[in-house]
Amino acid sequence: MEQGFIAGPAAVPAAAATIVTVPARLGRRDVREGSAACAGTYPFEIDDEVVTGWHVHDLHQLEYAFEGVVQVETATAHYLLPPQQAAWIPAGVEHCTTLTRVRTMSVFFGPDPDFDAGSAVRILAVAPVVREMILHARRWPISRPASDPAADAFFQALGHVITESLDQEAPLYLPTSQDPLVRAAMEFTLAHLAEVTLRGLCAAVATSERSLRRAFHAETGMAWRQYLLQARLLRAMAMLSLAGPNVLEIATSVGFQSLSGFTRAFRRYTGETPLAYRRRVMPVR
Repeated sequence: MEQGFIAGPAAVPAAAATIVTVPARLGRRDVREGSAACAGTYPFEIDDEVVTGWHVHDLHQLEYAFEGVVQVETATAHYLLPPQQAAWIPAGVEHCTTLTRVRTMSVFFGPDPDFDAGSAVRILAVAPVVREMILHARRWPISRPASDPAADAFFQALGHVITESLDQEAPLYLPTSQDPLVRAAMEFTLAHLAEVTLRGLCAAVATSERSLRRAFHAETGMAWRQYLLQARLLRAMAMLSLAGPNVLEIATSVGFQSLSGFTRAFRRYTGETPLAYRRRVMPVR
């Protein structure tokens, strides 16, 4: 991400899925630093955690995570970017990003009328050929003095490959809400994933179970229990992506009563077991 926009270490660890919202709106940021380049790359690597301010770009952004955990919050959703996947952030979408022990590569594209970039952030599974194209693109940083025909042709081709895969979005996100009741319910749920119950939640936010169910579904299109399960699995994915607790400890910490129940739910959501996922996404040192 844009190193100059980092607001400093976050007060909440990335495993706690709530994004730290920086009050200041940073507005539109020029990652080209005055360059005339139409497209280019920006590598980023940190050993701790940082949070960017809320900002927008006049370029489309594809952020690929080689390792670590990236979380992106927009006005409508909170996305998890696991290692070996990419986040597509269209030009003009205001967002705030949390990065934890990451090595990433952002590819920026100038708006192109020949392809439809969409209007929402998406998490994409990245094919090996796209990963190799991202690695190849490192030779053209976004802040280089000027563009050139070879770079322009390469990024145009990469942009078309990416936009063709936008309909293969991975559902690695949670909805957000501006409704005070639903937002409070979400924040309490995320802060108490291991032990939260519907009764305890309703007591905490001072409403009835019936009222909360209705408001939550009206705002998000999903039941609160579905939100809870998805939040637990996303938290577990983030924890599995980093060195630390073993699979059983992670399952317990996010609220599963047994390893077998956690494994079944995780396989249904991701298509692989927690251990297989950890082995695939953890960097080889």
